Amino acid sequence: MKDAFGAPQSLLLLGGTSAIGLATARRLIARRTRTVWLAGRPSPELTAAAGSLRALGAEVRVVSFDALDTDVHAERLGRIFAEGDVDLVLLAFGVPGDQARDESDPAAAVRVAQTNYTGAVSAALVCAGALQAQGHGSLVVLSSVAGERGRRSDFIYGSSKAGLDVFAQGLGDALYGTGVHVMVVRPGAVRSAGASGAAGRAAGRPEPAPLSTTPEAVAGAIELGLRRRSETVWVPAPLRLVASALRHVPRPLHRRLPV
Repeated sequence: MKDAFGAPQSLLLLGGTSAIGLATARRLIARRTRTVWLAGRPSPELTAAAGSLRALGAEVRVVSFDALDTDVHAERLGRIFAEGDVDLVLLAFGVPGDQARDESDPAAAVRVAQTNYTGAVSAALVCAGALQAQGHGSLVVLSSVAGERGRRSDFIYGSSKAGLDVFAQGLGDALYGTGVHVMVVRPGAVRSAGASGAAGRAAGRPEPAPLSTTPEAVAGAIELGLRRRSETVWVPAPLRLVASALRHVPRPLHRRLPV
């Protein structure tokens, strides 16, 4: 259950090595979250992520989870909820793919779609059912501004996020009034720490795109959105206005824009 201040005491992170997911976990642990399940494919990175969160004082349990192995999602995730209530599920897994490669390799494109959409739909429905059964909790789904409108530069990835975004919106409506809160988060391009400024230039990194963001900024927006019980969160906030404007740009003009 959430504590007296409304902070989640337990977190299930689907995508245990996600930079945004881990930034959110660190932020919540600093507030009052005490139990974290990291779900992901076994790897040294997942083990290191668990260790870093334990060092902050949380009880961390690692769960083997593969977005593509949908046949075992119900059993694997069901074990977590059988151990006790989960206050927050953060669906943060996904792959960006490689647009140029994926256009010429349909199997690779399908893998992007299956991971980002099919796998996410399966995991979200399993968790949503468990949250509804316990009568409370939040499901946060990481979408992307790339899903707002098809772009030549990333339409395979963007289409998978567009499908996930619509699904999550509908799921939120289906769960309205049940005690389960669904929140869709739409970040812009996410840059890593040190990707900008003098240090980034010295390392030869390009300047970040306008209205790009960081994992830490997205984590802060997620925490604020949870407190406000928001249904949709844009990061950074002005991105909402930009996306709205781009949505209405005529297609012949839009295809010529550097987006």
